[in-house]
Amino acid sequence: MSRPFARALALVAAAAVIPLAAPAPATADVVIGGYPVEISAAPWTVALSSRDRFGGTRAGQFCGGVVIGPSTVLTAAHCLSEDVLGAPARQVRDLRIVAGRGDLRADGGSEIAVRDIWINPRHHSYTNAGDFAVLTLAAPLAAEAVLRMAGAGDAAYRPGTGAVVYGWGDTTGSGDYASALRAGRVQVLSDAVCEKAYPGSADGTYLSRSMLCAGEESGGRDACQGDSGGPLVAEGRLIGLVSWGSGCGRAGSPGVYTRVSEVVRTLGDGR
Repeated sequence: MSRPFARALALVAAAAVIPLAAPAPATADVVIGGYPVEISAAPWTVALSSRDRFGGTRAGQFCGGVVIGPSTVLTAAHCLSEDVLGAPARQVRDLRIVAGRGDLRADGGSEIAVRDIWINPRHHSYTNAGDFAVLTLAAPLAAEAVLRMAGAGDAAYRPGTGAVVYGWGDTTGSGDYASALRAGRVQVLSDAVCEKAYPGSADGTYLSRSMLCAGEESGGRDACQGDSGGPLVAEGRLIGLVSWGSGCGRAGSPGVYTRVSEVVRTLGDGR
């Protein structure tokens, strides 16, 4: 659930820090401790897809994303790295988003080509600071699919706030990937809890300006591999993107998310 890994590594040891992009090729409940959810309840949740890179069993899903404008999707920068895709993102000819489809094995919803890619140039692949990217779609989605982003100072970031994370990733921490969308209820944790969990080691470094963490201090509910770039939603607003962590659902190792207020600030500055 953390740093992007070499394409040749399909899985890593459970104790290691892992990125939350799906291993290549993607194979096969999602979110650890989660539950099934209808896509109509979260229409802004989309799957990033490349059948060429990840096969067609689950529509080529390898990461998640969230609709922040009719033609704009936000995802994790590391999802578009060469380590994950096996090639520069702009060379992946069939890169698409799958929208309006909860079950990736079904035919509903739409698949829309990605027309342009912007990867945050300040993304730091070692610390995972600035882990976000913007996809511009070749065709717009309905306005109802757009989720509002929470800016700095929004009450949704307060520790203890209930939140929900969505995705199609690993549901057990052992490579069991979901075909149908799942969600997990977590809570926003304090910066002090996150800094204690990730003070700066091989497990990663928590940086409060660009990150937040969520889960349960006792473990059990968390995002996992394959959920990267997916939304963390609190009080009806986007507050985080699944980014990294140590293992999945482990006590004392909460999930770390890109802090969306930093995305708002960066995009507001004209990128």
